[in-house]
Amino acid sequence: MKVSPYLCEREVGIEFYASDLSGIGGTLRKKAEDFTVDELFSPVTGDGPYLVCRLVKKDWELHHLIKEIAKKLGISHRRIAWAGTKDKHALTSQLISIYNGNINDISNLSIKDVRIECIGNSPEPLSLGMLNGNRFSIWIRDCSDDDLPDRLHMYQAIIQTGVLNYYGVQRFGVIRPITHHVGEKILRGDFEGAVMAYIGLSFPQEPELIQSARNNFLLNRNPYDGLHELPVHLSYERAMLHYLVTHTGDYRGALKVLPPKLLSMFVSAFQSYLFNRSLSYRCAEGQLLGEPNIGDILIFENKKLDIVTSSNIQVATLHLNRGRAKIGLCIPGSKPLPFKSSSNVIASQILDEKNISDQQFKEASTFVNTTFSGYSREIALKTNISYGVSGNDVYLEFSLLPGQYATTICREIMKVDPLTLI
Repeated sequence: MKVSPYLCEREVGIEFYASDLSGIGGTLRKKAEDFTVDELFSPVTGDGPYLVCRLVKKDWELHHLIKEIAKKLGISHRRIAWAGTKDKHALTSQLISIYNGNINDISNLSIKDVRIECIGNSPEPLSLGMLNGNRFSIWIRDCSDDDLPDRLHMYQAIIQTGVLNYYGVQRFGVIRPITHHVGEKILRGDFEGAVMAYIGLSFPQEPELIQSARNNFLLNRNPYDGLHELPVHLSYERAMLHYLVTHTGDYRGALKVLPPKLLSMFVSAFQSYLFNRSLSYRCAEGQLLGEPNIGDILIFENKKLDIVTSSNIQVATLHLNRGRAKIGLCIPGSKPLPFKSSSNVIASQILDEKNISDQQFKEASTFVNTTFSGYSREIALKTNISYGVSGNDVYLEFSLLPGQYATTICREIMKVDPLTLI
């Protein structure tokens, strides 16, 4: 394994690469069409009040697009749901559901770089994770490696064996990696701190004018001044400030102004941070992705969990070799962990330091109206990948399961500044 030299990765728990191979370099997303994502979904059948549509977008952040669609339809954005959040700087295709959606209204929508096609009805809305996966077609331009075919052949074998299944930096915010910080504040019941983090924390990658406005708000905590200084396009921050102008000191209510799915993403981002830190800890201990160690969690195909012990490690190895189980990590939530695993020692330490228990996850679940019961996640991302080379450009094609990141594949192959991957 190889240590990441990038601070922005290490700050969100991403500390290692799976291989010691040097990267091929290159540029991702030179244009949006270089990064194409097609959601894999079962056919829509049945009837019901939810109109299901295929949404094709280019260079749109999903949450902002949903608000724009809702605005043009004259409905609440809370009536629109989806199964997966797609990349912004990309050409993406996915399904959305609209409660009591009107086909004629949808057909008359006109939004730049957006196409919406009605495909059926459903008795229930889409929800996160309902998709079967995503298919990716990606061009990496201007690669620096002189022997691209041989190098890609080696990476193809590595990816089939497995790379580190981190949550990518985009999970936490690329320009402003703050989602896990906001989630931590919510878990601790510090709603004022959560608002201050979301609106006030600035980062060097932002324009100086925005940095100044954020810093001033963090210092003075004056929503009137914040509205005058923050640019109009920062719609979520401004919505919270508008609320605070008329509801002085109601930081809990200010958070509730945000779309429910965005609000829930904060707490889940903190859980993602715990996963990344735990996976990096496992790597730092010199443990390999495909070999079980005492204390490892096994995830079976039926989602049943078991723990590796001195008495069953040979059987565990057999299950892994035959593809019956995969090594995973259990991340804390509102329900007690099923096992005391050595792989979760870092997560437990972080929660103890921040005085966060399963009770805080339960309270956050009530506040956000989303269950944060904890989960298990595989530590390795494996897939079959096909590739092609054209001069200094590389073409990749592969499919991933829900919750896995294409940039995890690209990161391993390219080994470049992660900010250039988004």
